[in-house]
Amino acid sequence: MDIRSELHKAQLFQNLELLAHQIVEGFVSGIHKSPFHGFSAEFAEHKIYNPGESTKHIDWKLFAKTDRLYTKRYEDETNLRCHMILDNSASMYYPKIDRLSLEKLNKIGFAVLSIAALLEILKRQRDAVGLSIYSNSYNFYTSEKSSERHFQMLYSKLNEVAKPRETSEGTKTYTYLHQIAEKIHRRSLIFLFSDMFQTETEEAKLFEALRHLKYNKHAVVLFHLLDHKHELNFDFDNIPKRFVDVETGSHIDLYADNIKQAYQQKIKEYQEQLKLKCAQYKIKYLNVDVGSNFAQLLNTFMIERQKFV
Repeated sequence: MDIRSELHKAQLFQNLELLAHQIVEGFVSGIHKSPFHGFSAEFAEHKIYNPGESTKHIDWKLFAKTDRLYTKRYEDETNLRCHMILDNSASMYYPKIDRLSLEKLNKIGFAVLSIAALLEILKRQRDAVGLSIYSNSYNFYTSEKSSERHFQMLYSKLNEVAKPRETSEGTKTYTYLHQIAEKIHRRSLIFLFSDMFQTETEEAKLFEALRHLKYNKHAVVLFHLLDHKHELNFDFDNIPKRFVDVETGSHIDLYADNIKQAYQQKIKEYQEQLKLKCAQYKIKYLNVDVGSNFAQLLNTFMIERQKFV
């Protein structure tokens, strides 16, 4: 029996940990293109060689396989503190999908599977992980730990998050990012999974909250999740449609082509402003299409982790 094909048929999130394991194994074995193509077990035990460091611990066998310089990382060097932040607001449940699968994900489904895959990697490396979840309130927080029991609790919580729900409550992302920043005291690598949409267009407050996440010498990565087909390209049939704001319930009836150009210009301007602010605050920004695979996200994670440690 092909376990991969069986998993693809399975209802998503019933086997979240197994799916995460599958994604990671596919990544490290070279199914997806990545800077780490060609070796799997080594990635958890090595770090990129930086010019000026001692050459004593360079792994020359690995250099022969990859044409890249890596030094061996010892157990006391592998541990870091990592905190995942998940935006669980109503807009993250777009597009509405009756049956999620690996080939068909909305934003919350992509985010949950991404975090689960990162947990799989971090668990192998004995790193400590914490999790924050917010929607219309700061729903869940747990500090960074590395025990097996803690990881099982995180998987269980992610399973709970991914259950479909109906809501029309708004979200003030900046409020909860400030609260989360106050809770993370020790230097950590922070990953934020969000579409960065909020009910009120108070962009200055949102950018200031991102800046707050950087305090205490944290490193921050923003995975900006969007459904590119619809939310970026506004690819809809040009027939009368009702567009509903899932956060507030307000709606408007119109032909998509009538506003497509203006919409694309607005979303592009917002993205550029967000990227500019992230660069200004030294936050790593990655625009992620939830219709794509996980390779780009996992590559970014591996690179940022190695830079951090």
